[in-house]
Order: sequence, then C-alpha cells, then structure tokens
Amino acid sequence: QVQLVESGGGLVQAGGSLRLSCAASGRTFSSYAMGWFRQAPGKDREFVAGVSRSGDITAYADSVKGRFTISRDNAENTVNLQMNSLKPEDTAVYYCAARPSVHRRFYDSSDQYQYWGQGTQVTVSS
Repeated sequence: QVQLVESGGGLVQAGGSLRLSCAASGRTFSSYAMGWFRQAPGKDREFVAGVSRSGDITAYADSVKGRFTISRDNAENTVNLQMNSLKPEDTAVYYCAARPSVHRRFYDSSDQYQYWGQGTQVTVSS
C-alpha cells in the first residue's frame, strides 16, 4: 500500500507557472505507475499526465501537452508536475494517483488507479 500527499498548489495569474509535488510513502515506489488528474467544479475528474514506473514513458492530455511536464524521482519517492503557461481553464483540484504496475507503461483512466492523494487546489486568475 502507498500513501500520497500532494503539495504546491496555489493561486497564480494566467501565463504563470506552478510545480506540484506528490510524496509517496513505502519502499516500493518504483513499482508503481503514477498519474496526475484534475477535477474542476461541476466536472468529471480528468486525466492530466501519466508516467511509467521507471519514468521513461510519459503521456499527457491534449489540453496540457506542451505546457505541463510530469517527472518522477524514484530515489526520493516523488512525482512532480511542472505547469507552465497556465490558463484559467486549468483551475481545478489536482490529484496524484498510483497503481502497481509490472509493465512498462502509463495509465490514463482514473479507474485504473488504486491509490489517491487528498488533492491540491490550483487556481489560475485571468
């Protein structure tokens, strides 16, 4: 089992940047594929970015491609989401998610993940 704690959210103006971090407990972090999701008020939770257990495969939602970068540090048990050129439509609660994976792949559906953080609010003002 793994516990996830997100940090780094906040209020930023459009065009600005934020870096979200997710700290994971446990000794087997490198066996988990990781993902970031977000949920805006009145909307379903949506995939933002995913990374394979080794960090060599990443994927992004079309809406954030070219602006967001997901990375992980298996030595530090962390996964990060660097968000640049933020837009008001990026406003949401952002969640870190994890699932055990024996395969070299990412996962882009929320129902594929077993463990979730509590979320961190990102607000982008226009």
